[in-house]
Amino acid sequence: MRSIWKGSIGFGLVNIPVKLFSGVQNSNLDFDMLDERDHEKIRFLRVNEKTHKEVPFEKIVKGYFLKDRYVILDKHDFEEAAPEKTKIIELENFVDIDDINPIYYETSYYTEPEKQGRKAYALLLKALVKSKKAGVARFVLRNTENLCVIHPMEDVIVVTKIRFQQEIRPLSDINKVDDIAITKKEMDVGLALIKQYSSTFDLSAFKDDYSNELLKIIKAKAKGKRATVKKMKPQKATSDDLYEQLMQSLGSKKGA
Repeated sequence: MRSIWKGSIGFGLVNIPVKLFSGVQNSNLDFDMLDERDHEKIRFLRVNEKTHKEVPFEKIVKGYFLKDRYVILDKHDFEEAAPEKTKIIELENFVDIDDINPIYYETSYYTEPEKQGRKAYALLLKALVKSKKAGVARFVLRNTENLCVIHPMEDVIVVTKIRFQQEIRPLSDINKVDDIAITKKEMDVGLALIKQYSSTFDLSAFKDDYSNELLKIIKAKAKGKRATVKKMKPQKATSDDLYEQLMQSLGSKKGA
């Protein structure tokens, strides 16, 4: 893996030099858009909406629509608003990671200590494990200020970007079900169903089946064949009654 950032984790007065590596990768297949007639790649043009003529890249400016007109911003405006470029992931406080709602999580990066920071790195890692805490910090990546949590995973300190509060949409426009009454027997069976399906979380048990099946089709077509893909048929309840559906679900799991 190639590092995408070099800097330090600021832990009080201690600076821990680290490299960041992307901790995730996309499992989707990468497709190109082609002309059906000759399979040549499609090129996208930047076209003026009014004149329908292509606009040279050097003539393109950025604008923000405010009220009834565009306000044009130049390079200086973006530089003025940009966060101060630092190479420090500054720990601001420590929290229980369970207090962070999963909706805030974005993407994760692995950290690797530089040679001169290995002992301080080990101290922070072991302290996070022992305290069962996660650090909250800010850092600048690609000219953008990011909020993140710093947490341990299998003897590695992981930096996971999280969203700012203003990026989370409010729930006020969502129709809720707080006025729906649930009977005791429905709740009991619902809890029993959860218990029946409960297990230790094992991420390796979940595969990107769509991409795998699509790749089978691609390889088969490359050989002039057609792959046979098994389609899953969803089970259908035989009753519209919630309690009856729950009871049927209890007996439907394999091994139940």
